[in-house]
Amino acid sequence: MSSNTKEENGKITEYMGKRVYDFMRWRKVAAAMSFVLVIASVIALAMNGLKLGLDFTGGTQIEVGYQNAPQIADVRSQLQQAGYEGAEVVRFGSDSELLIKLPPEVAQQQTQQNARDAEATNSIGDKVVGVLRQGSDGRVDLRRVEMVGPKIGEELRDDGGLGMLFALAVVMAYVALRFQYKFAIGAVVALIHDVIIVLGFFAILRLDFDLTVLAAVLAVIGYSINDTIVVYDRIRENFRKVRQAEPAEVINISMSQTLSRTFMTSFTTLLVLWALQFFGGELIHNFSLALIVGVIIGTFSSVYVAANTLMAMNISKEDLMPPVKEGADLDEMP
Repeated sequence: MSSNTKEENGKITEYMGKRVYDFMRWRKVAAAMSFVLVIASVIALAMNGLKLGLDFTGGTQIEVGYQNAPQIADVRSQLQQAGYEGAEVVRFGSDSELLIKLPPEVAQQQTQQNARDAEATNSIGDKVVGVLRQGSDGRVDLRRVEMVGPKIGEELRDDGGLGMLFALAVVMAYVALRFQYKFAIGAVVALIHDVIIVLGFFAILRLDFDLTVLAAVLAVIGYSINDTIVVYDRIRENFRKVRQAEPAEVINISMSQTLSRTFMTSFTTLLVLWALQFFGGELIHNFSLALIVGVIIGTFSSVYVAANTLMAMNISKEDLMPPVKEGADLDEMP
């Protein structure tokens, strides 16, 4: 063993003057945790499905401005009493501005009553504002009305799913070209693990899944693969440097070397996301929540899922050796 390493009980505990933590000691426990989380997420998605937002199901968005800041609970009660079942009310910008989301059934009823979509949209907006004015002491202004048809929502849903699949395919091709096919499989397994758990989290809690959350899921894919690439790059380098170490020891060394970087990156990212969660308003609440779950799970998967997959496929130094050209002199081989 090299003088750069220190051993205790046959295991490397120090390399290049830095402590080496035995991450792979807990790989079976981590694999069991991942398995439970993925299975629970799959069951939740199969039984509950995703609660798709207006972006995917279609419906109507109405932006209104109050002279005096209203109570959201009172506004919801007014709409429910007026027959607008399932209306969602969130603050938009300031406390005196609200965004009201009506389910597609309401939009369909209004469209049947009017020949033109534009007339239907105006009719819904005027009726909702009329209801709100009756329960308000101050002025209530109609700022904006938008209608999303079910067909457009279906197209957005399909395009979003294809976007995620395309992102996974590109990631797999990139990692296979830059590293080796075992690394590519490990990276994609980690990404699929992260995406399923984030989607399962939203299915279990029945949170709205809209375009902002889909954007957060794609951002999680980017964040997770960036972290995984950093870890993989160090693993590849150490397989070539620490020649007499076992694969588990090489992975432990690599994880220990990248630990501070991984921790600080995740910690500072979570600080920003928690600020968005508490102070960013209701419109980006689910967006920041998806990213928080994704960053935590992505950090875990970069440390354990990606590395566990390599261990399961029996990664070795020979997998990373450059191919020998035909006719090459044996003395020229590294």
